[in-house]
Amino acid sequence: MKIMLAPMEGVVDHLMRDMLTRVGGYDQCVTEFVRVVDQKLPKKTFYRLCPELHHGGKTPSGVPVRVQLLGQHPQWLAENAETAIELGSPGVDLNFGCPAKTVNKSKGGAVLLKETQALYDIVKAVRDAVPSHIPVSAKIRLGFEDKSLAVDNAMAITEAGASELVVHARTKTEGYKPPAYWEWIAKIKQHTSIPLVANGEIWSASDAKRCQDESHCTNLMVGRGALALPNLALCIKNNEAPMAWKDLASLLIQYSGYEIFGDKGKYYPNRLKQWCGYLKRQYPEAELLFNDIRRLTQSQDIVKVLSEHAGIAL
Repeated sequence: MKIMLAPMEGVVDHLMRDMLTRVGGYDQCVTEFVRVVDQKLPKKTFYRLCPELHHGGKTPSGVPVRVQLLGQHPQWLAENAETAIELGSPGVDLNFGCPAKTVNKSKGGAVLLKETQALYDIVKAVRDAVPSHIPVSAKIRLGFEDKSLAVDNAMAITEAGASELVVHARTKTEGYKPPAYWEWIAKIKQHTSIPLVANGEIWSASDAKRCQDESHCTNLMVGRGALALPNLALCIKNNEAPMAWKDLASLLIQYSGYEIFGDKGKYYPNRLKQWCGYLKRQYPEAELLFNDIRRLTQSQDIVKVLSEHAGIAL
C-alpha cells in the first residue's frame, strides 16, 4: 500500500509536508501547483513552492516530493516539466482537478475535464519532454458538471503515457461535499492499465478500508483527513490509534516553531486557527483551543496556550 499526501493550495506547504511526514506513514508528497501560463518559469518559482528541491526532492524525513504543474498549453507545460526534473523533482504531476473558479476561468484545473483531447495532448507533451524513467502522473476528478467523461478522460491520460493516475471521486460541481463516489474509480480501473490512486473523503482507517473495497484500489491519497488526524497514514497502515490530544498539542508547538522562525512567521496566528478548523472534526478539544486563541495575534501568546493544552511548562 502506498499513501500519498495530497496537495492543498495554501495549506500543505513545505512546512506542513515536513511536519506530517515526520509523524510518518507517507510514501510520497505532491506540491501545491506551479501555475504555467505562457512562459518558461524561473527556477525561483519552483524553489519557492518546493524548497525540497534543494535537498534531493525529499522532505527532511526522506519522503519524495513531486512538483505539480497546472495549465492548459502542452508545450509550455512540457518545458516547465523539464525544468522541474532538472532541478531534482522525482517526477511531475499534472493538475486536472482544481475546482477554483479563478483557475477554471483561465482554462486550468478541472475545467479541462470537459476536453478529453486536451488532457491527452498535455500528458503526451510532458511525457515526451522528460526522461522515460521519470514518472509523469496526473490528478483528475470524475468530471466537471457530471461523470459522463470519467472513463474517457482516464483512458486518454493512460494512452498519452502517464505513469499513474490519482482520481478524486467527485466532480468539480460536487466540490468537497460527501459522499465520494469511490465505486467510479473501480469503473475507471476496468479501462486503464496504469496504477490508480483513490482520493476523497478518507478521514479514518475505516474510511480507507471502505474506499479500498469500493474503488478496488490499494493506493490512497489523503488531504483534509491528514490535517484532521496527523497520524492518519499510520492508522491506515499499522492500525495505530489516533494521536492523543496532548501529543497533538505538542505537535502544534513544534509546528509553531517552524512557522514562527520560518519564512511565513507573520501568517502563523491565522495558519494555526485554520488548522484548528480541520482538527475539530477529530478532536472536540480543538474547538476549545480555537476559542482560547481566536482573538490572539501574538505568536508567544498562542504558544503559551498550546503549552497549557499539552501540559508542558514553558
